[in-house]
Amino acid sequence: MYAIVEINGQQFKAEEGKKLFVHHIQNAEATQTVEFEKVLLVDNDGNVTVGAPTVAGAKVVCEVKSPLVKGEKVLVFHKKRRKGYRKLNGHRQQFTELTIKQVIA
Repeated sequence: MYAIVEINGQQFKAEEGKKLFVHHIQNAEATQTVEFEKVLLVDNDGNVTVGAPTVAGAKVVCEVKSPLVKGEKVLVFHKKRRKGYRKLNGHRQQFTELTIKQVIA
C-alpha cells in the first residue's frame, strides 16, 4: 500500500517504513509525530483511489527522525568572457528527515 502525498508544495510517494527528505519543516522536533492530510492518490494492492483534489479521510502519519539535515552543496558560477568578471556562490538546502509510520486510507 502506498500513497502520493503533498508536503510543503512537493509530491512524494509514501510507503510504510520508508524515509523521506522533505524541505525543512518549521517547529519540528526529533521523535515528534506529524500527520499530512493532503493525500492525492492511494493504491491499496491494485485498488487505486484518486482524489479530487484530495482523498477524503486519508492521511499519512510520519515520525521526525532529524529536524534539520543539510543537503549537498550546489555551486553556482557566473562568468563573462573577456571581461574579468567571475562570481562563485554556494548553497546548501535544509531538509527534514521523516520516517513513514502509517498510511491510513
